[in-house]
Amino acid sequence: MRQPLVSSAPTMTRINVTPIIDVALVLVIILLITAPILSVTDLQINVPPARTRGIEDESRVMITLGTQGELAIDDDVFQGSRFDRALATRLESAGDRVLVVVRADAAMSQDDVADVLRRARDAGATRLAIATRQKGDAKR
Repeated sequence: MRQPLVSSAPTMTRINVTPIIDVALVLVIILLITAPILSVTDLQINVPPARTRGIEDESRVMITLGTQGELAIDDDVFQGSRFDRALATRLESAGDRVLVVVRADAAMSQDDVADVLRRARDAGATRLAIATRQKGDAKR
């Protein structure tokens, strides 16, 4: 007896997804190449250069407010009215463009920091700043 040429096994039909994946990948590559080109405008502009100043370019006076209300100018600790006189003397000797930076403990109230800022303004400070810790900085 002869065997039939056509197999009697059931035929399974499937969709071939390989060409679809190939086309999708080519489209993704085209998109990745053309996206940066499309986002650039055709306007001709002249961007000004950035200018930064380092710490050594600027004279600074650091005022530190401690947790118990201690006040220090740079490394010298002062009490009461001695602080006001020392700050006024320090600001006079530093010049008119001195930056006064106030550092305070996080536990101090805003009123205490505002009082130190007021005292610095009364002593003759024209440029004031408050030191903060950035999000990425470690605790000190």
